[in-house]
Amino acid sequence: MRQPNDLSRSLATFDPESTLVAVIEMSQSSWLVAGIVPGLERHPLKKLTVDESSLLQLLQRWRDEAIRAGSKVDRIAVAFEAGRDGFWLARWLSGHGIEAYVIHPTSVAVPRAHRRGKNGPVRHRTPEAGIPWLAPRRA
Repeated sequence: MRQPNDLSRSLATFDPESTLVAVIEMSQSSWLVAGIVPGLERHPLKKLTVDESSLLQLLQRWRDEAIRAGSKVDRIAVAFEAGRDGFWLARWLSGHGIEAYVIHPTSVAVPRAHRRGKNGPVRHRTPEAGIPWLAPRRA
């Protein structure tokens, strides 16, 4: 039986043709933002200073690029690891109409043969790493 407040599931189906996806790797000095932008072949990657307004400008610029490429963006979703900046940023993004998915660090798939140290970076070189949190789970 489904629980009425199951926050582990997305309420909207993931549509890659109309969803802009961004994955953020956060550190104290900078944020590395990777994206999947509808209508663009490339996956943009941008290093930003730790500033939420520059993140919002970047997401809006990517949305505008998708629109110029002929795609309609109905949804912007951002995923990042929980950490020092995780939860306030999620609340701030939600307040600006952007879906924010805070990922627990132990749920990020890392090959055991090449595990990183506890303080090592995740390096989201492929933004697809954040997509499983967008699609509803099958029963």
